[in-house]
Order: sequence, then structure tokens, then C-alpha cells
Amino acid sequence: MRIRTRLCATAAVGSLLLLTGCGAADMTKQASPFANAQGSKSVTLSVQSWVGAQANVAVAQYLLEHELGYRVDTVQVDEVPAWDALSQGRVDAILEDWGHPEQEKRYVDDKKTITRGGQLGVTGHIGWYVPTYFAKQHPDVTNWKNLNKYADLMRTAESGGKGQLMDGSPSYVTNDKALVANLDLDYQVVFAGSEAAQITQIRQFAKEKKPFLTYWYAPQWLFKKVPMTEVKLPAYKEGCDADPAKVACAYPHTPLEKYLNSDFARSGGKAAAFLKKFRWTTEDQNEVALMIADQKLTPEQAAEKWVRGHESTWRTWLS
Repeated sequence: MRIRTRLCATAAVGSLLLLTGCGAADMTKQASPFANAQGSKSVTLSVQSWVGAQANVAVAQYLLEHELGYRVDTVQVDEVPAWDALSQGRVDAILEDWGHPEQEKRYVDDKKTITRGGQLGVTGHIGWYVPTYFAKQHPDVTNWKNLNKYADLMRTAESGGKGQLMDGSPSYVTNDKALVANLDLDYQVVFAGSEAAQITQIRQFAKEKKPFLTYWYAPQWLFKKVPMTEVKLPAYKEGCDADPAKVACAYPHTPLEKYLNSDFARSGGKAAAFLKKFRWTTEDQNEVALMIADQKLTPEQAAEKWVRGHESTWRTWLS
């Protein structure tokens, strides 16, 4: 997403997922030995750290291997470095991008080393959320103008006497520090460190029925487990987030896009054609993501289960 960081993964996404710890390892230097391998029937997919993106890759990998006979390698790279790796041919495809205008201009429009692969079929949205149980008790909390009224209730040991606005990781694309400052809110952005850590904290707050304010995003399977209600920020208008320091508006709704290395797009054969046609719904993605993150199936097991139940959907990607 526009919002992501790598996880200290507990389950590999695919049998050849390359992982490092959550320290200072340079993810940009990871590359598959099969990436851009001329004449070989292999594909390398960039897998982002959030579970929805892992669901995309799991299903694509399963079908490439079991239906088209490809060897698939996956490489975990943060959002912006993934564009560099894709441009250089160290990975062949990114299946879920939440919008990176600078990289699109540099690599797609100017250098033409990356080709648009079409929409994923899922629309992403980032926002601020409170638990629905709290919103029902205090309906006015869902308007940003009333957030300061509840700052004391949102205070934590980490928020320095202010209300806590919980984010995932500093490496996510987030306007939250600017929003807090520009909207004059009595809140402190506190980073959980990763999607997994943020989910753990949200579930703990929900278990104790505590109020909280969090940066979160859809699609996301967690909404099925912890219902949350979005806080209305000032309406998004085209260009209102152009200057990161002056942002005072909501996040946009973003149709998620796929991108392919241009050489792979031209010469990748059935694999490239399949990835261009890969398109599913938010419900599809959440179904697989829920199996991985909550039911603790491996990505391959989740993909296999989904594939068995949705042949009418994926057959069209192979035609």
C-alpha cells in the first residue's frame, strides 16, 4: 500500500520468500536468482508486507505454478525500493501499488522501464478509525472537529500527555503528522512498528473495550474481527495532498494498480499475460487474507482453498 513496511514475518509467502529481520537490512539488495532470467520459465514477484498484498501473491503464485508450470520466486521489498527493483529487472511484477506518482513518472513515463499492468480490481482507502463500540457511545467522535474533546480518553503511556493516534510504521506513506499539526489536534502520532504490531494493539484495546484512534486502511480483514468506524476528515480534493507539509485533508480512494517490468511485459509469455488479467474483488482478497492472518493457514494453503472454490473467476485469467 501506500502505507506499508516489512514485517518480521512468521510465515513465508511462498516457498522461496526471502526475509530479513526488522533491523537495518537493505531490502533493495534482495533479488531472486530467477528474476529476468532469459529463456527460463520462471517469474519473480515482489511481495509487500501487508497481508492483502500477500494474498494477491499467494494466489498468483499458486496458479502460475500449478496451472501454467512456472517456477515462482518471491522477494519482500518495501514500497519505494520495489519500484527500483522492478525497473532494474530484479523482480518481474508488483501486484498491488497504492499510488507512487514520482516513481510512475520516472519509470513508466520517462524511462519506460516499467509498464502498467492494469487494475487489481480492489480500491484502497486510508483513514482514521475509532472502534465502533466507542462511536456508538459517542457519535460525534466521528467528526475530526470533535477529536480534541476525546484526547484525554485516547492518551497512552507513549503519547506524551496527548491523545494517541496509532500508526503502523514510519515507512508507510502517511500524512498523519502533518494532519495533526495542520488541524490543530491535541494528539501524538505513535508508531506501532508494523502491521502485525498494530493489529495486536488494536485487538488488545478491543478486548478491553478501550477507546482508541488509529490510522487504518481498507480492504483489511481485521474489520471482520474488530468493527471500526471512520472519522470524517476534511474532504479530499485533487491536489490537496501535493505538499506533504501542508496536508489538511482526507486520504483519497485509490484503485490499486499492478506494474510489470517492461521487458517482462513484452517477453514474459503466458505468465505476463496472466498477471495482466489477474483481477479480483475486495471480498476475494479479504477471504484469502483472513485465512492467512487469522486462521493461520500458510499462504499456499489459503491460495489452494480459494482456487478450489472460485474456478469460474480464475479461469478467465488463463484464457
